[in-house]
Amino acid sequence: MDIKNNFKRFRAFLKEDSWPSFFVGLLIALIVIKLVIFPSLSLISGFSFDDILSGRAQPLVIVESCSMYHQFDLDQIVQNKIYSDYGLNYSNTSNWVLKGGFTKGDIIFVISPKNLKIGDVLIFNAGQTNPIIHRVINIDGAGKVTTKGDNNFGLLDAEKKISEEQFVGKAVFKIPAIGWIKLIFFDWMKPENQRGFC
Repeated sequence: MDIKNNFKRFRAFLKEDSWPSFFVGLLIALIVIKLVIFPSLSLISGFSFDDILSGRAQPLVIVESCSMYHQFDLDQIVQNKIYSDYGLNYSNTSNWVLKGGFTKGDIIFVISPKNLKIGDVLIFNAGQTNPIIHRVINIDGAGKVTTKGDNNFGLLDAEKKISEEQFVGKAVFKIPAIGWIKLIFFDWMKPENQRGFC
C-alpha cells in the first residue's frame, strides 16, 4: 500500500509547476531515452548501441531534397534510359522498397545496409554536408554500388562506384512530412531553387 501511495505522491510532484519537478522529469526522460529508446532502436535497426549513441549511425533521418520525389508513377520513371543502360525496366521493380518515393520533410527509418540489393534505397556519404539518399540501380562484381535519385534525370559522379565504407544505412519506410518541424528553421537559408516543398 505504501508503494502505491508513494507512486501517487511522486506523480503529483512531477505535475507540479516547479524547477525541482522540471529537472527530475528531464532526468527521467534522459534515462528513458538512454536505457529504453536507444537500445530499442539498436535492436530494430541492426546498428550497434554505441554507433547510435555516438552519432555514427542514425536510425531516423530527415529528407532534405526532392531527388526521390515522384512527379510520375514508377513505371514512367524507369523509362529513363539510365535504367535500361543497367538492364532494368518496370518488371524489375516488383520488390523495390518505397516504390512511391518520398519527399522533402519525410522522416526515413534506416537499418543497417547489410544484404544490399538492386532497388534498395541507400543512404551514403559522398563528401557533402549531408549523406545522399538514393536508389541502388547497380552492384558490380567488386561490390561497388551505383545509385540514382528517382526524380533526377541523370547520375551524379558521387553516385558511381560507391564503396561499402561510404554506406550509412538503407531506408525501409517513411513517416510523411514530420521532418518539417525541424526543416522549417533552416530551409530558408538554402539557395532559392532548393527551398520549400517539392
